[in-house]
Amino acid sequence: MIEFIEYFCALLIGVILGLTGGGGSILTVPLLVYILNFNPLIASSYSLFIVGITSTFGTLINLKKGNVDLKTGLLFAIPSLISVYITRKYIVHSIPEIIIQISFFTLTKDLFLMVLFAVVMFFAALSMLKVPKITPLEVIENKISLYRIVFQVFCVGILIGLIGAGGGFLIIPALVHFTKLPIKKAIGTSLFIIACNSLIGFSGDIQNINPDWNFLFIFAAFAMTGIFIGIYISRYFNDRSLKKIFGWFVLTMSVFILTKEVLF
Repeated sequence: MIEFIEYFCALLIGVILGLTGGGGSILTVPLLVYILNFNPLIASSYSLFIVGITSTFGTLINLKKGNVDLKTGLLFAIPSLISVYITRKYIVHSIPEIIIQISFFTLTKDLFLMVLFAVVMFFAALSMLKVPKITPLEVIENKISLYRIVFQVFCVGILIGLIGAGGGFLIIPALVHFTKLPIKKAIGTSLFIIACNSLIGFSGDIQNINPDWNFLFIFAAFAMTGIFIGIYISRYFNDRSLKKIFGWFVLTMSVFILTKEVLF
C-alpha cells in the first residue's frame, strides 16, 4: 500500500509539472514530508533530484515542440544555479536546528524552511492571479533592465536553494512579467531552468546527505511518466486557463502548508 502511494504521488508530481511547468516541487516537498514522513531538509534535497530529472525529460519534449526559449532560459539559469549551489552547499546546512527559542514559542529549522516555502508560494501565486492593467508587448533589451533581472534571478536562486524547490512557481511569473513570453513557452523554458537549478542544487547536497538512490530513481521514473501525461493534457488548455490553474494550485498549496505548520 505504501509503495502504491509513493508511485501515485510520483505520477501526480509529473502530471502537475508537465501541465503547469511548475508545481512539481511544490507538490514533492509536502508529499515527502506529510505522507512519506521525510524530514523537511531531506525532503527538499530529494525534491531537487526528482524534479531535476523529471524537468530534464520535460525539457526535451518541449524542445521538440518549440516551446523552449534557450536564450532566455540561459539568462535565468546561469545566475540562479550559482546561487542555488552556494545556498545548498554552504547556507542550508549551516542553519541551526533551533533558530529562536522563547518561553511560548520555538522556531526550529524545519518549521522555518516549511513556512518560508509556503510564504514564497503564496506571493508567487498572487502575482500570477493578478490581472494586469496593461499588457505591453515590449521585450526587455536595455542593459539596466538586464542587470536588474540577473540580480533578481540570483536572489530567486537563493530562495530556491533554501526551500529545495525547482522554482517554477517563481520562474514562470518572472518569465511572463519580465520577458513577456507566452505562458506555454514560459512553461517549457521554466522546465529547462528548473532542470539546471535542481540538479546543480542537489549536487551541492551530496556531501551532506546519504541519498537512497533506489527510492529516488524509481520515484523519478514514475514522475517522468506523469510529465508526459501532463504535457499531453496541456494542449487542451489555452494560455489564460493554464495561468489560472497554476496560480490557484500554488495558492491552495501555500495555504495548506501554512495551516499545517502554524496551526497544528
